Amino acid sequence: MVARYRHQVPRNQSLPDIWLISDERNDDALEDALASLPRGSGFIYRHYHLDGPERLGRFHDLKRLARAHDHVIVLADSALTAAEWGADGIYGAPRALWPRRDGLLHLATAHDLREIGLANRFGTDAVLLSPVFGTKSHPGAPSLGPSRFRLLAGHSLAPVIALGGMNSHRAHTLGWPRWAAIDGLS
Repeated sequence: MVARYRHQVPRNQSLPDIWLISDERNDDALEDALASLPRGSGFIYRHYHLDGPERLGRFHDLKRLARAHDHVIVLADSALTAAEWGADGIYGAPRALWPRRDGLLHLATAHDLREIGLANRFGTDAVLLSPVFGTKSHPGAPSLGPSRFRLLAGHSLAPVIALGGMNSHRAHTLGWPRWAAIDGLS
């Protein structure tokens, strides 16, 4: 049985309000996007389309630029890999983030109440709840919409980061302080 943990951002980290998420389709724009983000924003490196050494090499190139702007860097991979690569945290489904590794941010993905419950149970530091709005990655797929997003977000013990069709205008309209985007920031 997994104990329920209260979220706690590691002492050497703060949880940014704005997060850029990498993807194959925004790869060519990442350098400009990282440089134009507000200082101290977050960067989630996924790059699932690259294998082994190529993925690691691209990570290190982007990490140098992100560090120059004081961005928090989170890796979509294991805690062991994140520590080896010098990331500040890990990103993935709630169960994939267990067991907790001290010193790393744990950012969980969630799409429904069950996944928020798992994120609560496993003590994540933040939940990326999606899709708030329609997205280019999943055209025509149902989205949560503002009301359902707020209802689900209210069940999270950790701060919630809005994801899915987000940009600065939609974040302002939603009135949500923390948000993430792939296309909306690149």
